[in-house]
Amino acid sequence: MFLAILIVTFVCLLLLEVPIAFSVGIATLLAAISLGEINVFENVASDMLNGVSSFSLLAIPFFILVGDLMGSGGLAKRLIHFASAIVGRLPGGLSLINTLTCMLFGSISGSAAAAVSSIGNTLIPEMNAKGYDKDFNVAVTIAGSITGLLIPPSNVMIVYAVVASGVSVSSLFLAGIIPGLLLGVVLMGVCLLVCKRRGYGQTVEGELPKFRSSFFVALPSLLLIIFVLGGIFSGWFTPTEASAVAVVWSLLLTCVIYRDLPLKELPALVARSARTTGVVLFLVATSSAMSRLLTSEQVPQMVSAALLGLT
Repeated sequence: MFLAILIVTFVCLLLLEVPIAFSVGIATLLAAISLGEINVFENVASDMLNGVSSFSLLAIPFFILVGDLMGSGGLAKRLIHFASAIVGRLPGGLSLINTLTCMLFGSISGSAAAAVSSIGNTLIPEMNAKGYDKDFNVAVTIAGSITGLLIPPSNVMIVYAVVASGVSVSSLFLAGIIPGLLLGVVLMGVCLLVCKRRGYGQTVEGELPKFRSSFFVALPSLLLIIFVLGGIFSGWFTPTEASAVAVVWSLLLTCVIYRDLPLKELPALVARSARTTGVVLFLVATSSAMSRLLTSEQVPQMVSAALLGLT
């Protein structure tokens, strides 16, 4: 009965367009009440608190801040120029640039939302102006940003490791490299076929940046990938410590070396990152409460037994 209440409540709230975190929390609370638990409100609140009391989750606000720094500080534009030098001469070059830049951006920030915001604000208007279909442009940006959830570092992998418990964040990062790269290559292949069929970007307009010059301009941003992933896989520091290193390096690039971001705008940027972090961590908290409830009622074991019975 409680499982029916949990599922029906969650689905109904989603259909009513209630935010996912609230949908999870309300469904969990109603399901716990239906079980007749003692001190149900205190138990759910305690589970939510325990869900976010993890050292690993400190990496999420840092990586979100890195994504905002890259988007506001001009680092994203340098990655776009570097991607242009690699794939810009192919048919449908802007769509390929979009996907490749999202892959590079994701390998630094670990956030799909940051990639959509930073890359989309720059490339979608340019693709619209060059005659690409608007729906296609948005679809390419969204699909390309998903590669950032696979290519490490990934905020989603950190959340999964914490909620699942006992899962190594470093192992998840290592496992996501090849699938993330394959996904990006396949997406670029689809873009190439669609652009050839629809006649998008058949001619190169304007002078594209040269590979050598664009590489050296983007090199400080690309070094961030080496610092973060190299440090994690070599054991120099944990993913959480790597996220702090990424913030320091991004601040040096945007505020000291390139000076693309005035210091007076930094507090507003940090506040925006904090709001995004609040949304993510509240979802983690409510998901942890639901996970505890499902585990206590042995729902995973029931599902496993049902699936094994099919073979």
